[in-house]
Amino acid sequence: MAFADPLPETPATPNDPETGGTLTVDLDAVADNWQALTRRLLTVECGAVVKAHGYGLGLEPITARLAKAGCKTFFVADIAEARRARSSAPKAAIYVLNGFSPEAAHAYAELNVQPVINSTMELAEWDAFVAGQGFRGGAALHIDTGMNRLGMSPEEAAALAVRLQQETHGITLFMSHLACAEVPDHPLNARQIRLFRELRILYHGVPASLANSSGIFIGETAHFDLARPGAALYGINPTPGRDNPMRNVLTLSGRILQVRKVPLGGSVGYGAAWNVKRASRVAVAALGYADGLARAGSGLDRKGGGHAVVAGKHCPIVGYISMDLTCIDVTDLPDNAVRRGDSAILIGDGLTVDQVATAAGTIGYEILVRLGSRCHLAYRGA
Repeated sequence: MAFADPLPETPATPNDPETGGTLTVDLDAVADNWQALTRRLLTVECGAVVKAHGYGLGLEPITARLAKAGCKTFFVADIAEARRARSSAPKAAIYVLNGFSPEAAHAYAELNVQPVINSTMELAEWDAFVAGQGFRGGAALHIDTGMNRLGMSPEEAAALAVRLQQETHGITLFMSHLACAEVPDHPLNARQIRLFRELRILYHGVPASLANSSGIFIGETAHFDLARPGAALYGINPTPGRDNPMRNVLTLSGRILQVRKVPLGGSVGYGAAWNVKRASRVAVAALGYADGLARAGSGLDRKGGGHAVVAGKHCPIVGYISMDLTCIDVTDLPDNAVRRGDSAILIGDGLTVDQVATAAGTIGYEILVRLGSRCHLAYRGA
């Protein structure tokens, strides 16, 4: 479903009656995060990465809200995402990070979106398409400066620089990607910035882009002309080890289906993996790994797990997180503090995406992109 117009505010009910979990996204908080990064960049343009369904939180509503806030350049993974982004940002520049696909060539012109060219073969295919169709939308060149993933080699980039002597060279962006920006003093950052700066000289007059979310916080040497934040827009901390400068943008809550007593000596969940050390009360919430929770965040005898917020208190997850259900130890809450039909909050109310990820031994990115598959999605903001 496309949202060509700004979204009306959706009431964020604690528990949707037809689903077990509710994922509430604060679109204004996403816009605030983008504006905070824009202020930090001063005169440098701030784009937005909305790939992977807007990091799992809704590509169309997030793109529409950021466009309303003033964002003019978006990055998606593939043409299917570009089509959805275009419906929400009809005037924006949209770059397709996974490059040019001859099989979907017509869509680039139809949607007026630009591929990020990752190899000389792609560039030849793109040139053939442009020559045949007369499309003048342009493309980005992606140079590998140390990630060793996608991108042309520095030598290929240097050899291609003579292309700029042509009036119709068609290069609208010169870009690379930082591999270790989350660690500001990592030596690879300095090497990548230096190499990119040297190559950028050969592409004088073409806008350049290097910084991702964490790269924005490395300093002005990484900013160039356009920054491409992703994770920071959605509340993930771009400065690990320091206070998070971004606002939280989501709340994940699940309906409590039952509060049960477990006697001393009993166990909870599959494999009897959490054994009761005292007579306990356990709240069973209608959220599980089918809703995007990481099973690795389970609370087992051999290791602690994640937490949930119940009645305003952080309570430990106990036993294995199963497909549809999560068990939470609420023994320390007053007897009347939690009942069937109440909410358990798995993200939000002081429990951050990064904390949830740490408990599961993963990163906030992975947690985010898995959340929107089954939960009821509700939006706050324009």
